[in-house]
Amino acid sequence: MAVLFVQDSNWNVNKDGVVADGYDVVSYFDGTPKEGKPQFSSTYDGATFYFHDAESQKKFEETPGKYAPQYGGWCAYAMGDTGEKVVVNPKTFKITDGKLYLFYDRFGTNTLKPWEKDEKNLIKKSEINWQTRYQH
Repeated sequence: MAVLFVQDSNWNVNKDGVVADGYDVVSYFDGTPKEGKPQFSSTYDGATFYFHDAESQKKFEETPGKYAPQYGGWCAYAMGDTGEKVVVNPKTFKITDGKLYLFYDRFGTNTLKPWEKDEKNLIKKSEINWQTRYQH
């Protein structure tokens, strides 16, 4: 996997500086990611998040850690496999134990598939890599 995107922040943001490519991170927990709107935005831990509506924005602002994607929104599989920050397709996701994980899914490679084959182990590896490499 050779797609890397290096930036100063630990958050994976798009060209507009928004996490999850502007998708409403609260909407993932309803099972269907919705595109967020700039008029419903919030800042958390130095990153900007967009929301589909005021209700999602309010939920996020009350408990942002509950909804923010794991590993700064970088590909969960890559974080566990190599410890690298790899961009994601915001429509490829999984909720496990109340946590949002996003995955790379481009050019015929969907990293959600190998993640699901070894999820428990990859979560452990991802946590270690994220903490030791990016949370200083």
